[in-house]
Amino acid sequence: MLVPTRRSILKAAPALTAGGTLLGTLPARQGLAATPRGLNRLREEEATLPPITFTDAEGKAIAPSDFPQKALVINLWATWCPPCVAEMPSLDRAAAALSAEDILVLPLSSDRGGAPVVQAFYERTQVRTLRIWLDPRGTAARALGARGLPTTIIVDRQGRERARLEGDAAWDAPEFLAAIRRLAGPAQTDPTRRA
Repeated sequence: MLVPTRRSILKAAPALTAGGTLLGTLPARQGLAATPRGLNRLREEEATLPPITFTDAEGKAIAPSDFPQKALVINLWATWCPPCVAEMPSLDRAAAALSAEDILVLPLSSDRGGAPVVQAFYERTQVRTLRIWLDPRGTAARALGARGLPTTIIVDRQGRERARLEGDAAWDAPEFLAAIRRLAGPAQTDPTRRA
C-alpha cells in the first residue's frame, strides 16, 4: 500500500492542478454535469410487482391495486436516512409536476415512529405535495427486494414494475420526469368523455 508523503504530494500538485483546470474548461453539456444526479442508476426492466401492502397516515391498509389506472413512483425511505432526506424536496416537486397526469408518488416511510415522525419531517422541510404512507416494519421493502434506502420503483399503469433506482436522485429534473412519463405508459382514455 502506497502512503503519500509531503514530497510525493508536492510533485503531483502541478498535474492535479492542470487536470482541475482542464475539467473546468469543458462545455457544460459534457461529463457528469450533463445528466441529473442519479439518472445513470435508473435500471429499466419489466417485472411483476409482488403483492405489497402499506398504510396511510390513519393506519388503513393500502395496496398498489387501490390506485387503478395510475402509474406509481414508490419511494422507500426514512427520516433518519441522509440520502433519503436529500432527495425528498425533489421528490415532492416531482409529485406536484406529475399529479395531473395520474402519476402518483408514494413515499413509504420505514420510520418506526409512524405518521407523527413523518408529519414533523414534512413540516420542517416544507414538503407540501407528498402524502404520508407508512411501512414501519419494512414488509413492503422486503417484498420489493430493496437492498437499502432510498430505493425507488416505477410502476406502470398496468401494475408492472418498469424501473428501479437505488440511492438518491434529482427526481424533478426534466430528464427524470420524461423517463417517469415514458415508463408510466399512456393514460387510459374514457370512451364516454368528449374531447
